[in-house]
Amino acid sequence: MHAVRHALSITGSMTWEITWALILGFLLSAIVQAVVRKSTVVRLLGDARPRTLSVAALLGSASSSCSYAAVALARSLFRKGADFTAAMAFEIASTNLVVELGVILALLMGWQFTAAEFVGGPAMIAVLAVLFRYFLRARLVREARAQAEQGAAGSMEGHAAMDMSVRGEGSFLRRLLSRRGWTSVSHVFVMEWAAILRDLVIGLLIAGAIAAWVPDSFWRTFFFEGHPLAAKLWGPLIGPLVAMASFVCSIGNVPLAVVLWKGGISFGGVVAFIFADLLILPILNIYKKYYGWRMTAFIAATFYTAMVAAGYFVEFTFGGLGIIPDQETARIPTGGISWNYTTWLNIAFLLLAAALLIRFVRTGGPAMLRMMGGSPDTGHSGHGEAPPPPPR
Repeated sequence: MHAVRHALSITGSMTWEITWALILGFLLSAIVQAVVRKSTVVRLLGDARPRTLSVAALLGSASSSCSYAAVALARSLFRKGADFTAAMAFEIASTNLVVELGVILALLMGWQFTAAEFVGGPAMIAVLAVLFRYFLRARLVREARAQAEQGAAGSMEGHAAMDMSVRGEGSFLRRLLSRRGWTSVSHVFVMEWAAILRDLVIGLLIAGAIAAWVPDSFWRTFFFEGHPLAAKLWGPLIGPLVAMASFVCSIGNVPLAVVLWKGGISFGGVVAFIFADLLILPILNIYKKYYGWRMTAFIAATFYTAMVAAGYFVEFTFGGLGIIPDQETARIPTGGISWNYTTWLNIAFLLLAAALLIRFVRTGGPAMLRMMGGSPDTGHSGHGEAPPPPPR
């Protein structure tokens, strides 16, 4: 029982450390999604030019999603006419280039990991674009589109199909501050939490258990600590494979990344591990439903290669600049709740989250929440969009 209590104590401390950052990140995402229509996103992602991929990355980073919702949304954009490469860039950015991930990395691991996220993410997209340019055949894309048009259900389909942006004229600020804008923000905010909550809880529990029960000596041996060059070469190769086996995606894998970093995985290995949230085994199965097994194999091979390349890029770039943090300073939160800035921020943001939740309940949100896991082709308007929230 003592071991279980110790694991739960670590889980609770990690949760308290990152609560305000998660609320802030999802709030910013909800604000963007409340004023940017998905039809606009599709129109901007019509090809695979560098400028288009940059736009895809920016739009993805502004529409934070759990990995399942990001994968479903990328398929939805592809079906509506977006270029496949641009849709994949959007998918990567919407889980790996988001504000809440950067803040949580800074809180738990240091600013260097946040910088690595925003340097390594674009590097991964660039490598993937090159691989797609030279190896992705038009025939394979046609096969994938034909499979995608069948509308096979994966996960979070209803969430991906919904468009809760505020209709009407007026400036960004005017639409956002309207009653409909406040309602839309509350709906997106709560449904983003509903999408991520399961993976986040599982990730925190796994990280707490591993931190409490697996000795550091195991990880040091596994990651070749004491052999600097071997560790740097091994980390980005093994990081994505550990992520695939963990079944934890999106922000839920950050607590486990803390444990791996403290255990001795290389800097680039941590980055490759975090980016591999889109290659966990359940998501590979969803790719197979969406695009067929041939495209799934292509995605797995090219994504893995791009993640490894991004890991090596940040490893040797940050190492050359001398800004990789010392693993000895890594810490796993165990202190629980104390009266410091984290507690005050958590109180403030929890009150804000409660206000959004109340607005969500009062404006028909629960009915829309029940549609989150539904079919990608039913329960929405003819354009694949959910009806706008009521004007209250």
